[in-house]
Amino acid sequence: MSPEYAMEGHFSIKSDVFSFGVLLLEIVSGKKNTGFYHSDSINLLGYAWELWNADRGLDLMDPKLGNPSSTSLLLRYVNIGLLCVQESPTDRPTMSDVVSMLSNELAPLPTPKQPAFLTGRGMMDSNSSRSNAGICSINNVTISMMEAR
Repeated sequence: MSPEYAMEGHFSIKSDVFSFGVLLLEIVSGKKNTGFYHSDSINLLGYAWELWNADRGLDLMDPKLGNPSSTSLLLRYVNIGLLCVQESPTDRPTMSDVVSMLSNELAPLPTPKQPAFLTGRGMMDSNSSRSNAGICSINNVTISMMEAR
């Protein structure tokens, strides 16, 4: 779900682009966006962004894909996926632009900006004591304990 729809209830043609980007990253990685817990990322988008910034985009690839004949094509798909999930709808391409990016492998791609829904689990104050490691509140007014159902 696009951030503008989730947070403000605004739906636009760029909301579908966001969803397509999530789907593209899920296909490349073989992982679902929801319920994703790897490293300090709250979701697949954050994990893909971490890898992309570290020039390790190929680490996102699903091992079931085997040895792809073109790693540059796989990196292109990750780039397109990250372009589609940028936080601001104005930064995202249109679906016709996405189709053009997918079909023209030689066209240069812009550098993606930070995706939406990047923050989450890693937001706790780094100065918090080890005894409070299970406490997820960031203030002293309430205590929220994260437990599985």
